[in-house]
Amino acid sequence: MKAVFIDRDGTIGGGDEVTFPQEFKLFPFSRKAIDLLKNKGYKLFAFTNQPDLSEGKVAYKDFETELNSLGFDDLCICPHRPVDHCKCRKPSAYMINQMEIKYHLQLSECFVIGDRWSDMASGISAGTKVILVRTGAGNGAMGLYSNQWNPDRAAYIAEDLLDAVRWILNHA
Repeated sequence: MKAVFIDRDGTIGGGDEVTFPQEFKLFPFSRKAIDLLKNKGYKLFAFTNQPDLSEGKVAYKDFETELNSLGFDDLCICPHRPVDHCKCRKPSAYMINQMEIKYHLQLSECFVIGDRWSDMASGISAGTKVILVRTGAGNGAMGLYSNQWNPDRAAYIAEDLLDAVRWILNHA
């Protein structure tokens, strides 16, 4: 089964910080990118760390409603803060591995698209192909945080989500 794990903040919209669902703005190209993958039969998983959930600042249902409305097949949401030292927070591969089991995925055929080093490290650890987008924190992941992951491990460095999706459709 073909699948793509897509980060939320900085990848499909928002900026380089977590944005509450009521304030979240999609990038103009995101819906088209998601539709292209869906139309080609890819399973899509939202893939995001949302520490404000554990602090009670926002409800899980708000993220669930938002992400399901975009066409994601399932949600990988870590609600924990970094200080919680949970097993699911990116850069851990835990959320990807849970979807691997649930959907019988062949991870070497799957992709992670994100804007942060933690997205890339999670995908690499799980054995997926990774694509870094330059939106959000993407340029920082290339420079400032390149010591946290090896940018040479990226299958592609994309300008944005739509560029990443077009690359997948042309190379997968």
